[in-house]
Amino acid sequence: MSEPAGAESGVRSPDAAARLAALERENADLRRRLDEAAISPGNLAGRSAGSPDVPGRHRSRSAAAVVLIVVGALLAPVGVVAAWAERTLTDTDRYVATVGPLADDPTVQSALAGRMTQAVMTRIDVGSLLDSVAGGLAERDVAPRAAAALPLLEAPLTSGIESFVRRAADRVVTSDEFAGSWERANRVAHEQLVAVMRGSGGDVVQLGQDGQLTVQLAGMIDLLKTRLADGGFQLAANLPTINATFTVLQTPQLVEVRNRYAQVVALGTWLPWVVLLLLGAGVVLAVRHLRALVVAGLALVAGMLVLALGLAVARGLYLDALSGVVLRLDAAEVVFDQLVKFLRAALRTVGVLGLVVALAAYLGGSSPSARGLRAGVGKGFGTARAWAEGRGVTSGPAGVWLARYRGVVRAALIALAALVLLLAANPTPGLVVGTAVGAGLLIALVELLARPQAQPLPQPLPSTRDDAS
Repeated sequence: MSEPAGAESGVRSPDAAARLAALERENADLRRRLDEAAISPGNLAGRSAGSPDVPGRHRSRSAAAVVLIVVGALLAPVGVVAAWAERTLTDTDRYVATVGPLADDPTVQSALAGRMTQAVMTRIDVGSLLDSVAGGLAERDVAPRAAAALPLLEAPLTSGIESFVRRAADRVVTSDEFAGSWERANRVAHEQLVAVMRGSGGDVVQLGQDGQLTVQLAGMIDLLKTRLADGGFQLAANLPTINATFTVLQTPQLVEVRNRYAQVVALGTWLPWVVLLLLGAGVVLAVRHLRALVVAGLALVAGMLVLALGLAVARGLYLDALSGVVLRLDAAEVVFDQLVKFLRAALRTVGVLGLVVALAAYLGGSSPSARGLRAGVGKGFGTARAWAEGRGVTSGPAGVWLARYRGVVRAALIALAALVLLLAANPTPGLVVGTAVGAGLLIALVELLARPQAQPLPQPLPSTRDDAS
């Protein structure tokens, strides 16, 4: 029995020795590669010339990345405001979408009705009307006592006429015809607003020296006069054209915008891209890209929080400045909120985008929690895949292809999601979240379908036991 054992040992020893020698050669090759990566001839030459060491270069890169990300985050609120101002000034559809809903707001309707009533009443001289009536009575030998009593009717008659005009104005501003007229007037007015900003003036939209942005109400007052005449107040039909205005916005900064219109347009067009380039350059330059991407996303969120706070402060300062200047402060409040509606939507969109980017970078990072989460998800996908394959359901060769190129597929899906957001005409927080969720689900589907190629089973060592026996 010892001879077969010895024979078996003698057969296996050369094979084991060959395997051991192959492992030693592979180990030596790996050590050589690590040594070459750690100390290359270029590094040795750089060090001999007095160049900084690797940690020093890392510190320089990290410092430059921090500077770029901080500058980009500081410019982000300015970029959002500039883009909003440029879009509002140059895009007629955006301008109409901004001021159009004001025609349906009860507070603004009340202010417009009051302004039109005031404008009409300034052209109706009740005292002159009573004087003419008194003259007619005198010509007809009416008792002097009756003529003398007419001036006493001036106050109640004026109040009655004003109430009648106000009721008609209220019906006008709440009608569908007025809403359409308001939208059409503002569409035409936007072209003249651009003319005002360029310094050539306008008839419908006017910009005062103190920054009052006003809209002409002549066409709407003509509609009111028609309604008054149809209601039996024929005197309104004889009134001349009334050039009254309604103040949309009043701030000295509008004069500065008019003086620097071209610069505002250029700033709103290019500054957002400059912000993206600064943040992207900071991420690329950083030593740890995903960690820098987390910081850049959170920096965007912080910038949008600062912008939201600044907008709230500006709103309070604006209304305080108008207190005692305008008759309807509540209408000015509604107009301000409506004008900055798209600005608030933009800052929320950018803030949500920053959160999504930071979350995605964290999940793809090297922190223990992220690695543990990815490992748990991968294990769950593996279990689900094994369960399906045990029942004959498999992704086949396509799954093997996905497993081999999953990194490329993930990058393509992320790039496609970024392209959707960049090309969106009006990005919203909902679009950002929906795009992120859709890309995440597609990436999860890729991970589920990716099927690692089956490895060949190790071959057993050759045995001569049977032969020896």
